[in-house]
Amino acid sequence: MDTPERKPIIEIDDLSFSYNMGKKNTLQNISLDCLENNVTAFIGPSGCGKSTLLRCLNRMNDLVETSCVTNGEVRIMGKNINAKDVDPIELRKNVGMVFQKYNPFPKSIYDNVAYGPRIQGIKDRSTLDGIVEKSLRDSALWDEVKDRLKDSALGLSGGQQQRLCIARTIAVAPKIILMDEPCSALDPIATAHVEELITKLSVDYSIVIVTHSMQQASRVSHQTAFFYIGELIEFGNTSDIFTKPQHKRTEDYVSGRFG
Repeated sequence: MDTPERKPIIEIDDLSFSYNMGKKNTLQNISLDCLENNVTAFIGPSGCGKSTLLRCLNRMNDLVETSCVTNGEVRIMGKNINAKDVDPIELRKNVGMVFQKYNPFPKSIYDNVAYGPRIQGIKDRSTLDGIVEKSLRDSALWDEVKDRLKDSALGLSGGQQQRLCIARTIAVAPKIILMDEPCSALDPIATAHVEELITKLSVDYSIVIVTHSMQQASRVSHQTAFFYIGELIEFGNTSDIFTKPQHKRTEDYVSGRFG
């Protein structure tokens, strides 16, 4: 997938991160830009720091009980997200997240999608109806659930539940969607639905996806970053990473020699 000409929406500048008061960095001197309306994939072996980096982008690491230390800078839409005047809750309205394990609320399908807009103060029923329908349409779920919006979300299949979580994320109109291995708990058919959805969503959203599947990264992303033991080894157009990598370690990983 070729990378169109876009401007950066996420700028990561010399970022280092540690969970244990800086004694050992989980991430070391990471610098890269994620472009608007692009899909950027983070790949690498387990424990390489890709999910930790993803959580740095909406300050989910703030919720970890241990003392975390962040050095360097992450700018989203030009704003340093770790600045003292940045409210993490406000940040997460613009930077939504879809998790590895689908996690719908034990509520109706309708109430799952309407939850975020209601928290933001939207109470008008017709406005909520419009948001719910648009979000479910945009997540390719509307036609499957439009006649059972009052049913429990927990009665949906796994793939449908993950698409519902995507609908719940986009209902609050974020600029960026983070996805942490969103297909790892899904079967191949449900995975194909989500991958198709990612491609469609990238027209309106900037997406960063962590995936353990190199095939998935090659199918859905415009740019790919390869990480190894907390370091960024290589970053570039996805086609280049997979067909003509510049580093031997990248070549070994994408060719399946280790991982």
